Amino acid sequence: MPTLITHAKPPQGQTAPATLQLPHLSSLLRLLTPAQRQTAEEDSLSPLDEVLRAQALGVQAQDGLLPWAALQARTLGLQEAAPGQGWAWLTPCHWQVNSDHVRMAAPLDTDISAAESHTVMQTLQAFLLEDGIALHGLHDGNWLALGAPFCELPTASLARASGGAVDYWLPRQAQAQPLRRLQNEMQMLLYTHPVNDARAARGLLPINSFWISGTGALPEGFHTTPDSDGMVLDALRTPSLRNDAAAWAQAWQQLDAGPIQALLEQARSGEPVALTLCGDGAAQTFTLQPQGLWARISQRFAATDLPALLQSL
Repeated sequence: MPTLITHAKPPQGQTAPATLQLPHLSSLLRLLTPAQRQTAEEDSLSPLDEVLRAQALGVQAQDGLLPWAALQARTLGLQEAAPGQGWAWLTPCHWQVNSDHVRMAAPLDTDISAAESHTVMQTLQAFLLEDGIALHGLHDGNWLALGAPFCELPTASLARASGGAVDYWLPRQAQAQPLRRLQNEMQMLLYTHPVNDARAARGLLPINSFWISGTGALPEGFHTTPDSDGMVLDALRTPSLRNDAAAWAQAWQQLDAGPIQALLEQARSGEPVALTLCGDGAAQTFTLQPQGLWARISQRFAATDLPALLQSL
């Protein structure tokens, strides 16, 4: 099955450190042949790595309608969305309201505990239910929500707005108006909440809003197998989102010494290997292809310019 490495491009505005050494990846790429290259628009609601994951699962959805929440609901054995309803992720977060824009603090740095998130969710349940939105528990940092406003509503991935201005990424459709109102009401409701009082005492930002994502419906007849999405390696994600080039390089070296070395051994033994390196703008897939003797010899001695490759993603 294909292996996808996300956030393979150096953190925003940076280049791969000159000291970055990935000997197993270099050797592997000498054995593989460049195949499909996919690109993404900067203003797309769904990041390229999420699109690739969905495609691997057999989901071909329009931008902003990758059904992660519906998939999680099915995995948990929850009810299917009835006609006119949809599943969504609501992620608790902190919004800073400025005179000309609203900025979201990166959830990775907001440090919201599961206990805090669960307590706030219980506070909001009754208010959301008034708008026909039912919360179905806290899962992986998100509240899983079911309601009519989410039906066929394109939403931006949390990664798009995290740590930046949210205005551009907010849904503008008429069906989203109740959600926008709820987001505003939540800021007032939680202003003096005991959870936020305790967070303030610890010098932490208050929880005062939520981000909507993961909307979309699963295709009719959709089903997955345990390995249908291949292997996704996300070790570069956190250092990339935190713009930490040193930690990103260290994570790359750990990948090189672990799963990439395993792929290299598979390729050397002739087993099928497919590797996709994915950045924010492009993804390049490499596959093991049958080759003649001369082509194999030439490719083994053809060094790949790794910094240039990673920078091109």
